[in-house]
Formats: sequence, structure tokens, C-alpha cells
Amino acid sequence: MEKKQKLIVILGPTASGKTKLAVALAAEIGGEIISADSRQVYRGMNIGTGKDYEEYEHASGQKIRYHLIDVVEAGEAYQVARFQKDFRNVYQDIMNRGKVPILCGGSGMYMEAVLKNYQHIQVPVDEVLRAESEKESYDELLKQFQENYQKIYPQADTSTKKRLIRAMEVARFMQDNPEHSQTTEPYPALIFGISIPTEVRRERITRRLYKRLESGMIEEVKDLLSQGINPEKLIFYGLEYKFITEYLIGQLTYDEMVSKLEVAIHQFAKRQMTFFRSMEKKELTIHWLDGMDTTENLVNHIISQIDNENI
Repeated sequence: MEKKQKLIVILGPTASGKTKLAVALAAEIGGEIISADSRQVYRGMNIGTGKDYEEYEHASGQKIRYHLIDVVEAGEAYQVARFQKDFRNVYQDIMNRGKVPILCGGSGMYMEAVLKNYQHIQVPVDEVLRAESEKESYDELLKQFQENYQKIYPQADTSTKKRLIRAMEVARFMQDNPEHSQTTEPYPALIFGISIPTEVRRERITRRLYKRLESGMIEEVKDLLSQGINPEKLIFYGLEYKFITEYLIGQLTYDEMVSKLEVAIHQFAKRQMTFFRSMEKKELTIHWLDGMDTTENLVNHIISQIDNENI
């Protein structure tokens, strides 16, 4: 049976300083970091996803081991179910070596899936359902889902018509294949969230965007395209890869690209915070930290909380 102990979790919106804090904490408590970033899993997508490899070396010179970064090639599919599987393997490996697992990231759906241990299944596409559903409105489909499938798949994301149709596919599969619908115990965790003032977050995002543009982010996307990766796939990854690809294929001017990208990242950070708040409504307690405090103080606060929890 898989041994479980409490995870230490550090989450927060983009540009909040999650990695820096996680590395400092890991250096103090003998931890290793498990990344929860839905785009850092892709090789070659480095600048745009913020893989600041140098951050994993602590000021003391100690190199902190990290996991689930550079897992698959850009262009390949990588979804929540795969992340859960990879997380389980890495978590157990860290535990077996007597280290402390620290889950760190901003992809709320990935983190919630692990913390609640949702049963995400590799469900095949139902072409008949999709064809039928396209003819109906979002409201009609939502009503059908709530009446017929809500109890089967209560954690489904039904925020858009596309996601709603996928939720119906999953629910139908679970209904017809109950052996795949078994639930397991969630991972116990001590969760810390970094909160920073909106104006500070916005200033950091803008400054970081221009720094990345100057550091070769456009060239990075150009290289990915030259490797034969479909532009539509890069656009699907969103944010930097979406808008820079649209610029490179002539759909946007440079100024349009920068302007739209900056707005999109600000909106993304806001959505991240909204998702984290929604996690609290699902019985996941988040201990919010003042992101304007010093890293040393935050680490001491987390260690004190860990001691209080007898982890």
C-alpha cells in the first residue's frame, strides 16, 4: 500500500515568487519540489513558461532537486490524468528516500486533482455525443448534465460548452464502466498560498514580460515552429505561445502581440486567484502568506506551522 504523509503545498498566481519560497523551504527541511505547472512539463518551452532553472540553486549553494519539469516533448498531449500518475510515482520516490515532498505551482486544476485525488480517466472521444451536442445550446446541455450526470461527475468543469461536452463524455464513460470510477483517499496536505497586492502583481508581470521578450522568447517560439510543431498546437498552449505564434504567422503586429499578451497574463493571474478561492470552498484549507514579507520570515512561518501540525 502506498505510504502517505502530509504534502507541503505552495501555490499562488504567476509572478508571486512561489519557486523562490519553495526552494528556500526545501533547503531548510530537506525537501524536493514537485512542479504543478501545466506548461513546464514540455521540453523546449522554457522562457515562455518561466523555467528559471537557476532558481533551484539556493543562496547557500545547495541544489534543490525538482520533478515534473521537461517531461514530454512540446506538441504532445499531457493532461490531468497523466499528471496524477506522474505525481504519484514522484511522491512515493521522494518518500522512499526520506525527503519531504513540496508541491509548488500555479496550475490550480492540477493541484486540486492531486489534493482531492479525483478520478481522472483517459476517456475516449464519443463522436456521436459530440455531433448531437453541437446542435444544442450551452444552457440545454448544462440542464441535461445537471439532471443526468452531476452526481456521477460532481467535480466536472462545465464553464464552457466544449468543457461541458467533455464532462458529459467522462460521466457517460464512468456510468458505463463503474470499475474505472473507484475513488481513493485524498492526499493529506498543509497548503500555503502566496498573496500579493494586485498592483504589485501587475507591475511584476509587466516587467517580467518585457524581460522575457528581450531574452529570446520570440526566438524560442520560432524554434518550436521550425521543428514542425503545428501553430495551432502552440496557440492551444495559450498566453506567450498563443500570441507570439499569431505574431510570427502574421495575424498580429508586434505591438498588438505585446499589448494583447500583457492583458491576457493579467487576466490569467486573476483567474488563478479565483480558482484558488474556489478550492477553499471544497474543504481545502489554504494558509495565506503575505507575499511582501521576506523569504526568511515566510520560511520560518511555514516551519512553525509544520511543527504545530506535527508533520
